[in-house]
Amino acid sequence: MATIGDVARAAGVSVSTVSYVLSGKRTISAPTRERVQRAVADLGYRPHAGARALASSRSNVIALMVPFRPGINVQIIMQFVGGVVTTAREHDHDVLVLTQDDPQGMSRIAASSTADALIVMDIEADDARLPALRSLALPSILIGVPDDTTGLSCVDLDFSGAGRLAVRELARHGHEHVVLVGASQDRLDHRANYAVRMRHGVLEQAAASGMSAPVVPAEPTFTGGALALDRVLAEHPGTTGLVVHNEAALGGLLARAAERGLRVPEDLSIVAVSPADLAAALPVPVSIIEVPGERIGRIAVEMVMARLAGEDLAETRLVSPTYTDHGSVAAPGVTP
Repeated sequence: MATIGDVARAAGVSVSTVSYVLSGKRTISAPTRERVQRAVADLGYRPHAGARALASSRSNVIALMVPFRPGINVQIIMQFVGGVVTTAREHDHDVLVLTQDDPQGMSRIAASSTADALIVMDIEADDARLPALRSLALPSILIGVPDDTTGLSCVDLDFSGAGRLAVRELARHGHEHVVLVGASQDRLDHRANYAVRMRHGVLEQAAASGMSAPVVPAEPTFTGGALALDRVLAEHPGTTGLVVHNEAALGGLLARAAERGLRVPEDLSIVAVSPADLAAALPVPVSIIEVPGERIGRIAVEMVMARLAGEDLAETRLVSPTYTDHGSVAAPGVTP
Protein backbone atom coordinates (compact mmCIF):
# COMPACT_ATOMS: atom_id res chain seq x y z
CA MET A 1 0.00 0.00 0.00
CA ALA A 2 1.42 3.36 -1.02
CA THR A 3 2.38 5.88 1.66
CA ILE A 4 2.52 9.65 1.61
CA GLY A 5 6.30 9.31 1.40
CA ASP A 6 5.95 7.24 -1.79
CA VAL A 7 3.81 9.99 -3.28
CA ALA A 8 6.35 12.65 -2.30
CA ARG A 9 9.21 10.73 -3.90
CA ALA A 10 7.25 10.05 -7.10
CA ALA A 11 6.30 13.73 -7.39
CA GLY A 12 9.77 15.01 -6.41
CA VAL A 13 8.43 17.11 -3.51
CA SER A 14 8.46 17.05 0.27
CA VAL A 15 5.94 15.14 2.37
CA SER A 16 4.61 18.46 3.71
CA THR A 17 3.92 19.65 0.16
CA VAL A 18 1.90 16.50 -0.52
CA SER A 19 -0.02 17.12 2.70
CA TYR A 20 -0.76 20.72 1.69
CA VAL A 21 -2.01 19.63 -1.73
CA LEU A 22 -4.31 17.02 -0.19
CA SER A 23 -5.66 19.27 2.56
CA GLY A 24 -5.84 22.50 0.59
CA LYS A 25 -4.49 24.37 3.63
CA ARG A 26 -1.80 26.19 1.67
CA THR A 27 -1.62 27.47 -1.90
CA ILE A 28 0.60 25.28 -4.09
CA SER A 29 1.62 26.16 -7.65
CA ALA A 30 -0.43 24.51 -10.39
CA PRO A 31 2.48 22.45 -11.88
CA THR A 32 3.45 21.08 -8.45
CA ARG A 33 -0.14 20.35 -7.53
CA GLU A 34 -0.63 18.49 -10.81
CA ARG A 35 2.52 16.37 -10.20
CA VAL A 36 1.28 15.44 -6.74
CA GLN A 37 -2.22 14.61 -7.98
CA ARG A 38 -0.78 12.50 -10.80
CA ALA A 39 1.40 10.60 -8.33
CA VAL A 40 -1.57 10.04 -6.03
CA ALA A 41 -3.57 8.62 -8.94
CA ASP A 42 -0.71 6.49 -10.29
CA LEU A 43 0.06 4.97 -6.90
CA GLY A 44 -3.56 4.61 -5.79
CA TYR A 45 -2.72 6.45 -2.56
CA ARG A 46 -5.54 6.89 -0.03
CA PRO A 47 -4.96 9.09 3.02
CA HIS A 48 -5.62 7.34 6.31
CA ALA A 49 -9.02 8.48 7.56
CA GLY A 50 -7.90 8.86 11.16
CA ALA A 51 -4.85 10.90 10.27
CA ARG A 52 -6.92 13.01 7.93
CA ALA A 53 -9.45 13.75 10.63
CA LEU A 54 -6.75 14.66 13.17
CA ALA A 55 -5.05 16.96 10.71
CA SER A 56 -8.18 18.78 9.66
CA SER A 57 -10.35 18.48 12.81
CA ARG A 58 -12.94 16.93 10.53
CA SER A 59 -14.46 13.47 10.37
CA ASN A 60 -15.01 13.47 6.58
CA VAL A 61 -18.50 12.17 7.30
CA ILE A 62 -21.84 13.67 6.27
CA ALA A 63 -24.85 12.66 8.37
CA LEU A 64 -28.00 12.04 6.31
CA MET A 65 -31.28 12.05 8.22
CA VAL A 66 -33.76 9.79 6.41
CA PRO A 67 -36.83 8.99 8.53
CA PHE A 68 -38.12 5.63 7.27
CA ARG A 69 -41.67 6.17 8.48
CA PRO A 70 -44.56 3.80 7.62
CA GLY A 71 -45.84 4.30 4.09
CA ILE A 72 -42.67 5.91 2.80
CA ASN A 73 -41.70 5.02 -0.77
CA VAL A 74 -38.25 3.51 -0.18
CA GLN A 75 -37.54 3.25 -3.90
CA ILE A 76 -37.93 7.02 -4.29
CA ILE A 77 -36.00 7.84 -1.14
CA MET A 78 -33.08 5.70 -2.27
CA GLN A 79 -32.68 7.81 -5.41
CA PHE A 80 -31.98 10.83 -3.22
CA VAL A 81 -29.74 8.74 -0.97
CA GLY A 82 -27.84 7.43 -3.99
CA GLY A 83 -27.13 10.96 -5.19
CA VAL A 84 -25.88 11.95 -1.73
CA VAL A 85 -23.65 8.90 -1.27
CA THR A 86 -22.12 8.99 -4.76
CA THR A 87 -21.31 12.69 -4.60
CA ALA A 88 -19.99 12.44 -1.05
CA ARG A 89 -17.50 9.79 -2.17
CA GLU A 90 -16.36 12.07 -4.99
CA HIS A 91 -15.45 14.55 -2.25
CA ASP A 92 -13.77 11.84 -0.14
CA HIS A 93 -16.58 11.82 2.43
CA ASP A 94 -18.56 8.93 3.87
CA VAL A 95 -22.27 9.09 4.72
CA LEU A 96 -23.82 8.17 8.06
CA VAL A 97 -27.53 7.41 7.63
CA LEU A 98 -29.79 8.35 10.55
CA THR A 99 -33.30 6.87 10.56
CA GLN A 100 -34.61 8.88 13.53
CA ASP A 101 -35.84 12.40 12.90
CA ASP A 102 -35.91 13.86 16.42
CA PRO A 103 -34.16 17.20 17.18
CA GLN A 104 -32.24 15.57 20.04
CA GLY A 105 -30.59 13.22 17.57
CA MET A 106 -29.36 16.14 15.49
CA SER A 107 -27.98 17.83 18.58
CA ARG A 108 -26.14 14.65 19.61
CA ILE A 109 -24.51 14.39 16.19
CA ALA A 110 -23.39 18.01 16.35
CA ALA A 111 -22.04 17.70 19.89
CA SER A 112 -20.14 14.46 19.25
CA SER A 113 -18.21 15.69 16.17
CA THR A 114 -19.32 12.47 14.46
CA ALA A 115 -20.09 14.33 11.25
CA ASP A 116 -18.95 17.50 9.53
CA ALA A 117 -22.40 18.39 8.19
CA LEU A 118 -26.01 17.27 8.15
CA ILE A 119 -28.47 16.71 5.30
CA VAL A 120 -32.11 16.41 6.39
CA MET A 121 -34.89 14.89 4.27
CA ASP A 122 -38.70 14.70 4.48
CA ILE A 123 -39.27 18.31 5.49
CA GLU A 124 -42.71 19.46 6.56
CA ALA A 125 -44.01 22.97 5.94
CA ASP A 126 -43.74 23.79 9.66
CA ASP A 127 -41.20 21.16 10.64
CA ALA A 128 -40.61 20.56 14.36
CA ARG A 129 -36.88 20.17 13.67
CA LEU A 130 -36.38 23.69 12.32
CA PRO A 131 -35.54 25.45 15.62
CA ALA A 132 -32.85 22.85 16.36
CA LEU A 133 -31.45 23.11 12.83
CA ARG A 134 -31.18 26.88 13.10
CA SER A 135 -29.29 26.58 16.39
CA LEU A 136 -26.72 24.01 15.22
CA ALA A 137 -23.15 25.08 14.60
CA LEU A 138 -22.98 22.14 12.19
CA PRO A 139 -23.62 23.10 8.54
CA SER A 140 -26.99 21.66 7.48
CA ILE A 141 -28.85 21.35 4.20
CA LEU A 142 -32.54 20.54 3.86
CA ILE A 143 -33.92 18.47 1.01
CA GLY A 144 -37.31 20.15 1.01
CA VAL A 145 -38.50 23.71 1.57
CA PRO A 146 -40.45 24.71 4.70
CA ASP A 147 -42.71 27.75 4.86
CA ASP A 148 -40.08 29.78 6.71
CA THR A 149 -36.58 29.35 5.27
CA THR A 150 -34.95 32.06 7.39
CA GLY A 151 -31.39 31.00 8.23
CA LEU A 152 -31.75 27.69 6.37
CA SER A 153 -30.26 26.24 3.18
CA CYS A 154 -32.66 24.13 1.12
CA VAL A 155 -32.80 22.29 -2.19
CA ASP A 156 -35.69 20.57 -3.94
CA LEU A 157 -37.69 20.35 -7.12
CA ASP A 158 -39.85 23.41 -7.69
CA PHE A 159 -43.04 21.50 -6.93
CA SER A 160 -45.22 24.60 -7.21
CA GLY A 161 -43.76 25.18 -10.65
CA ALA A 162 -44.32 21.52 -11.50
CA GLY A 163 -47.99 21.82 -10.57
CA ARG A 164 -48.39 24.92 -12.70
CA LEU A 165 -46.60 23.29 -15.63
CA ALA A 166 -48.78 20.17 -15.49
CA VAL A 167 -52.02 22.18 -15.51
CA ARG A 168 -50.77 24.45 -18.31
CA GLU A 169 -50.02 21.40 -20.45
CA LEU A 170 -53.50 19.98 -19.92
CA ALA A 171 -55.09 23.40 -20.52
CA ARG A 172 -53.08 23.79 -23.72
CA HIS A 173 -54.81 20.67 -25.04
CA GLY A 174 -58.25 22.01 -24.16
CA HIS A 175 -58.96 20.27 -20.84
CA GLU A 176 -61.30 22.14 -18.51
CA HIS A 177 -62.03 19.43 -15.94
CA VAL A 178 -58.80 18.43 -14.19
CA VAL A 179 -58.18 16.62 -10.90
CA LEU A 180 -54.98 16.39 -8.86
CA VAL A 181 -54.47 12.85 -7.56
CA GLY A 182 -51.95 13.75 -4.92
CA ALA A 183 -50.20 12.61 -1.79
CA SER A 184 -51.97 10.67 0.94
CA GLN A 185 -54.27 12.43 3.39
CA ASP A 186 -51.70 11.76 6.11
CA ARG A 187 -49.01 13.64 4.18
CA LEU A 188 -51.41 16.50 3.51
CA ASP A 189 -52.47 16.63 7.17
CA HIS A 190 -48.81 16.77 8.21
CA ARG A 191 -48.21 19.43 5.55
CA ALA A 192 -45.36 17.61 3.85
CA ASN A 193 -43.72 20.41 1.91
CA TYR A 194 -43.72 18.70 -1.48
CA ALA A 195 -47.43 17.85 -1.24
CA VAL A 196 -48.39 21.34 -0.08
CA ARG A 197 -46.38 23.07 -2.81
CA MET A 198 -47.70 20.77 -5.55
CA ARG A 199 -51.29 21.45 -4.49
CA HIS A 200 -50.60 25.18 -4.39
CA GLY A 201 -49.14 25.18 -7.91
CA VAL A 202 -52.01 23.16 -9.37
CA LEU A 203 -54.69 25.33 -7.75
CA GLU A 204 -52.91 28.56 -8.68
CA GLN A 205 -52.60 27.66 -12.36
CA ALA A 206 -56.12 26.24 -12.52
CA ALA A 207 -57.50 29.53 -11.19
CA ALA A 208 -55.41 31.49 -13.69
CA SER A 209 -56.71 29.27 -16.52
CA GLY A 210 -60.34 29.50 -15.44
CA MET A 211 -60.45 25.83 -14.47
CA SER A 212 -61.43 23.94 -11.37
CA ALA A 213 -58.93 21.44 -10.00
CA PRO A 214 -60.20 19.44 -7.02
CA VAL A 215 -57.70 17.37 -5.07
CA VAL A 216 -58.16 13.65 -4.41
CA PRO A 217 -55.58 12.19 -1.97
CA ALA A 218 -54.31 8.67 -2.65
CA GLU A 219 -52.59 6.14 -0.46
CA PRO A 220 -49.14 5.35 -1.90
CA THR A 221 -50.07 1.82 -3.02
CA PHE A 222 -51.42 0.03 -6.09
CA THR A 223 -54.80 -0.29 -4.41
CA GLY A 224 -54.65 3.34 -3.33
CA GLY A 225 -54.34 4.40 -6.96
CA ALA A 226 -57.29 2.27 -8.05
CA LEU A 227 -59.50 3.63 -5.27
CA ALA A 228 -58.43 7.19 -6.06
CA LEU A 229 -59.61 6.84 -9.66
CA ASP A 230 -62.90 5.37 -8.47
CA ARG A 231 -63.36 8.44 -6.28
CA VAL A 232 -62.44 10.83 -9.10
CA LEU A 233 -65.03 9.32 -11.41
CA ALA A 234 -67.71 9.20 -8.70
CA GLU A 235 -67.18 12.68 -7.25
CA HIS A 236 -66.00 14.58 -10.30
CA PRO A 237 -67.81 13.23 -13.36
CA GLY A 238 -66.66 14.73 -16.60
CA THR A 239 -63.01 14.75 -15.58
CA THR A 240 -60.82 14.44 -18.66
CA GLY A 241 -57.37 15.27 -17.27
CA LEU A 242 -55.37 14.09 -14.27
CA VAL A 243 -52.24 15.41 -12.62
CA VAL A 244 -50.86 12.47 -10.63
CA HIS A 245 -48.32 13.29 -7.95
CA ASN A 246 -48.14 9.90 -6.29
CA GLU A 247 -45.90 7.54 -8.23
CA ALA A 248 -46.64 4.56 -5.96
CA ALA A 249 -50.35 4.85 -6.80
CA LEU A 250 -49.91 5.43 -10.53
CA GLY A 251 -49.84 1.75 -11.54
CA GLY A 252 -53.08 1.01 -9.73
CA LEU A 253 -54.75 4.07 -11.23
CA LEU A 254 -53.82 2.98 -14.76
CA ALA A 255 -54.98 -0.57 -14.12
CA ARG A 256 -58.34 0.65 -12.83
CA ALA A 257 -58.73 2.92 -15.86
CA ALA A 258 -58.24 -0.11 -18.14
CA GLU A 259 -60.76 -2.14 -16.10
CA ARG A 260 -63.32 0.62 -16.57
CA GLY A 261 -62.69 0.86 -20.29
CA LEU A 262 -60.94 4.24 -20.15
CA ARG A 263 -58.21 4.74 -22.71
CA VAL A 264 -55.17 6.96 -22.22
CA PRO A 265 -55.16 9.58 -23.71
CA GLU A 266 -58.37 9.23 -25.75
CA ASP A 267 -60.63 9.20 -22.67
CA LEU A 268 -58.28 10.35 -19.93
CA SER A 269 -55.13 12.47 -20.26
CA ILE A 270 -52.49 12.06 -17.58
CA VAL A 271 -49.45 14.08 -16.52
CA ALA A 272 -47.44 12.34 -13.79
CA VAL A 273 -44.93 14.01 -11.47
CA SER A 274 -42.57 11.09 -10.98
CA PRO A 275 -39.02 9.80 -11.26
CA ALA A 276 -38.37 8.92 -14.89
CA ASP A 277 -37.40 5.29 -14.28
CA LEU A 278 -40.60 4.48 -12.39
CA ALA A 279 -42.76 6.01 -15.11
CA ALA A 280 -40.82 4.08 -17.77
CA ALA A 281 -41.78 0.79 -16.09
CA LEU A 282 -45.53 1.43 -16.37
CA PRO A 283 -47.62 -0.61 -18.85
CA VAL A 284 -48.88 2.61 -20.48
CA PRO A 285 -46.48 5.40 -21.56
CA VAL A 286 -47.12 8.42 -19.35
CA SER A 287 -45.97 11.99 -19.94
CA ILE A 288 -44.01 13.17 -16.92
CA ILE A 289 -42.54 16.03 -15.00
CA GLU A 290 -39.49 14.32 -13.57
CA VAL A 291 -38.61 14.29 -9.86
CA PRO A 292 -34.79 14.14 -10.20
CA GLY A 293 -33.93 12.56 -6.84
CA GLU A 294 -30.31 11.72 -7.63
CA ARG A 295 -29.64 15.22 -8.96
CA ILE A 296 -31.16 16.85 -5.88
CA GLY A 297 -29.04 14.62 -3.62
CA ARG A 298 -25.97 15.65 -5.60
CA ILE A 299 -26.79 19.35 -5.25
CA ALA A 300 -27.29 18.90 -1.49
CA VAL A 301 -23.77 17.53 -1.12
CA GLU A 302 -22.29 20.30 -3.29
CA MET A 303 -24.01 22.80 -0.98
CA VAL A 304 -22.49 21.00 2.01
CA MET A 305 -19.02 21.20 0.51
CA ALA A 306 -19.45 24.92 -0.15
CA ARG A 307 -20.34 25.47 3.53
CA LEU A 308 -17.34 23.42 4.65
CA ALA A 309 -15.15 25.54 2.36
CA GLY A 310 -16.26 28.65 4.24
CA GLU A 311 -19.27 29.94 2.32
CA ASP A 312 -21.60 31.28 5.00
CA LEU A 313 -24.75 31.55 2.93
CA ALA A 314 -28.35 30.58 3.56
CA GLU A 315 -29.99 29.86 0.23
CA THR A 316 -32.78 27.93 -1.44
CA ARG A 317 -32.11 26.16 -4.72
CA LEU A 318 -35.12 24.95 -6.70
CA VAL A 319 -34.62 22.65 -9.67
CA SER A 320 -36.77 23.86 -12.57
CA PRO A 321 -39.42 21.34 -13.65
CA THR A 322 -39.31 19.96 -17.19
CA TYR A 323 -42.09 18.24 -19.11
CA THR A 324 -41.44 15.14 -21.22
CA ASP A 325 -44.19 14.12 -23.64
CA HIS A 326 -44.75 10.36 -23.85
CA GLY A 327 -48.15 10.61 -25.53
CA SER A 328 -50.53 10.46 -22.58
CA VAL A 329 -52.01 13.93 -23.16
CA ALA A 330 -54.39 14.79 -25.99
CA ALA A 331 -57.45 16.97 -26.55
CA PRO A 332 -60.52 15.60 -24.74
CA GLY A 333 -62.20 12.89 -26.79
CA VAL A 334 -59.70 13.17 -29.64
CA THR A 335 -57.49 10.30 -30.75
CA PRO A 336 -53.92 11.66 -30.99
